[in-house]
Amino acid sequence: MRVVIADDHKLILDGLRRALEDDGGFEVVGQTQTGTEVISLVSETKPDLVVLDVRMPQMDGLACLDEIKGRFPDVKVVMLSASTSQDLVDTALRRGASAYVIKSIDPTDLPATLRQAAAGTVISAVGTAETAAPGAKAAGLTDREVEILGALSRGLSNDQIAKELWVTQQTVKFHLTNVYRKLGVRNRAEALRKAFQLGFVESPLYADDD
Repeated sequence: MRVVIADDHKLILDGLRRALEDDGGFEVVGQTQTGTEVISLVSETKPDLVVLDVRMPQMDGLACLDEIKGRFPDVKVVMLSASTSQDLVDTALRRGASAYVIKSIDPTDLPATLRQAAAGTVISAVGTAETAAPGAKAAGLTDREVEILGALSRGLSNDQIAKELWVTQQTVKFHLTNVYRKLGVRNRAEALRKAFQLGFVESPLYADDD
């Protein structure tokens, strides 16, 4: 997937590029720290998707979003921001963004989010702990970790979860390892029992495999 990335902080740009290149399924065809350069980059490189910071000098992300959707309607746009304001999320999605990603997102979750956005799935705020269930938040679990626990409670295997969430099996195992550590358990059966007790899965399907 061909991607243009734009953020006014070089550290964020470098992190985005590294996360996408490490995944192996993306080619970063352009990057910039200013809003005014985004449109020319999109015109020159013809990307499939643009990852766009909301706050940028010279031309902010929402203005860039309007310009991209007006001139290049087939290009998907994912907004990136440190803000969790619901008004800002709603505004970005209403104006044509395919996803709104909080900068606190786990870098390993970013490629899957971009794939979902490119596939036409409109996503709300991704990467904010506020959307997790209270018990999950207290346990320190991320939205993605809760999502994987929910998939486990439906009886899905690691391979099935990977396909459903558009991630690799290795990524699923990575998240499960973190879940086990945070919940103080040793395997998925114990994790599901604990998640059920804490109230963020509806049914504990006691699987015996790890």
